[in-house]
Amino acid sequence: MIRVGLISDTHGLLRPEALAFLAGSDHIVHAGDVGDPTILEALAAIAPLTAIRGNVDTDAWARRLPETTRVTIDGVTIHVLHDVAALRIEPHAHGIRVVVFGHSHKPSVTERDGVLYVNPGSAGPRRFRLPIAVAELRIDSGSVSAHIHELAPG
Repeated sequence: MIRVGLISDTHGLLRPEALAFLAGSDHIVHAGDVGDPTILEALAAIAPLTAIRGNVDTDAWARRLPETTRVTIDGVTIHVLHDVAALRIEPHAHGIRVVVFGHSHKPSVTERDGVLYVNPGSAGPRRFRLPIAVAELRIDSGSVSAHIHELAPG
C-alpha cells in the first residue's frame, strides 16, 4: 500500500503536528497557498513532493510552481489544482482518478463519476471556525481511499 500525504493552505505556517502526520508518507502533495518556500523544503525532506502555487503564492520563489499538475502514483493519476472552481477538464475523461485541491479551507472527500475529490483543508493559520487539517490517500492495487485528519479541534 502507498500512502500519499495531502496538505494545503499552509500560508507560511508548517505546524509540527502536520509534519508528524505526514512522516512516513511515500509521496506528499501540497495543493497551494504555500506561503513560504521553506515549507516545500521541509516537506521534500520527508518524501517526494508535488506542489502547485495558490493565489497567495505571488513572490518570485513561487513562479517555479505550476498552477496545476498531474502525478501518477502506483498507476493512479492525481490532478492537483488550488481552486476546484478553476477545473476546466472532465477528470474521468482524462483518466484522472483523484482531484486534490484546497483554497476553501474546508476539508472534504467526495466521489463523483468515479473520481475522488479531496480537499485536505487548511494546515496553516485557523480561518473562521474551520478545522485545521491534513489528509492522506491510500493506494492499494488501483483502489484509492482518502481520509481527513484534524490537527486541532474545529
